[in-house]
Amino acid sequence: MPSLSTPPSRTETRPGRTATRSLPVLAVLVLALLSAIAPLATDMYLPGFPTMADELGTDAASVQLTLTTFMAGLAIGQLVIGPLSDRWGRRRPLLIGAAVCVIASALCAVAPNVGALIAFRFLQGFAGAAGVVLGRAIVADTVRGAAAARIFSVLMTIGGIAPVVAPLLGGALLGPVGWRGVFVVLTVLALVMLAGSFFVLRESLPASARQGGGLAATFRGARTVLSNRQFLGYTLAFVFSFGTLFGYISASPFVLQTVFGLSSGWFSVAFAANAAGVTVASLLNARLVGRFGPRRLLVLGLGSLATWSFLLFVLAVTGTLALWSVLVLLWLTIFSLGFVMGNATSLAIAQTPSAAGTGSAVIGAGQFALAAVVSPLVGLGGEGTAVPMAIVMVVSAVVSVLALAFLTRGATSRD
Repeated sequence: MPSLSTPPSRTETRPGRTATRSLPVLAVLVLALLSAIAPLATDMYLPGFPTMADELGTDAASVQLTLTTFMAGLAIGQLVIGPLSDRWGRRRPLLIGAAVCVIASALCAVAPNVGALIAFRFLQGFAGAAGVVLGRAIVADTVRGAAAARIFSVLMTIGGIAPVVAPLLGGALLGPVGWRGVFVVLTVLALVMLAGSFFVLRESLPASARQGGGLAATFRGARTVLSNRQFLGYTLAFVFSFGTLFGYISASPFVLQTVFGLSSGWFSVAFAANAAGVTVASLLNARLVGRFGPRRLLVLGLGSLATWSFLLFVLAVTGTLALWSVLVLLWLTIFSLGFVMGNATSLAIAQTPSAAGTGSAVIGAGQFALAAVVSPLVGLGGEGTAVPMAIVMVVSAVVSVLALAFLTRGATSRD
């Protein structure tokens, strides 16, 4: 079977683990689904919010709470499941999480009222977190160096495209099947995730490499991860670069349509172009990382991210931002993320070889926690200005650069 591999000279062996040099393409596809299920479950039902409020006899705020609780479940689930997988292995928590996700998704489809839907959505997020956090951990267990960065680039590409495609899919499904039918589709996807995990993915963490000693050992592992300066540097670089992306996702519908007058159709075209940009950059990164190394490409990506977001900020605060310039600068900024996400993830998890599940959990929880903070911040100035979006994007980019510069000092260019 074809595989994504690393040259023999670049392969390292961790104590107590069986090092492999490749992941089969089918396994990478399953891992890609694991990384996509959370953003699909987050966004696919968004177009149905008004209909949901009417059918469930509730208000918009209560329907919005179904999204908030899902995100909370996703963040908390990663913090619980990731460390537990360092003790129990990856396969058992993944299969349990996938099975519960199937059940929770089906319950969402038949929820009798908004209170039940809120509870089921939390359970869906908590269980779905297993796919997100353990997908990263499985890659970290199996391949290292440039090969890991290459696979993470693929996973980040899928994870970046899914939030863009999900509302479009949801909108297309809403008419024929309704919002409950959208959750039926998510149930089917969760079943595919469960089947793929069961039949394709094998245990990647041998018993000899697992953490023993119960809950105390789990907390010790968490402290070890959080006290690793380079891990924190790469993690903060990833999390705040995601803040730049989420600032764009949250604010661009208002900025491009309300401020600059794009129609909804042309906005969709611009949004799709930016999604295509980050996809191309991620695939290009996957091809180049074996030659230049993940850290060098990460530095390039963060430098580009900070440069273009700073120019966007300057033009926004001086009132000289025009439609063509905002479109170009947004595209260049989002394109830069293709050289950041996969490399930062690979480098961060490489710093915690004995606790990859815990490290993956910290990365994921930080990612979604910052997203929850960024979303309201971009709306503070109202819908008639691009300045809040530009501020959030440039501040996030600068923090990413500073975290990399000061916390990962001394790392080699080919780490």
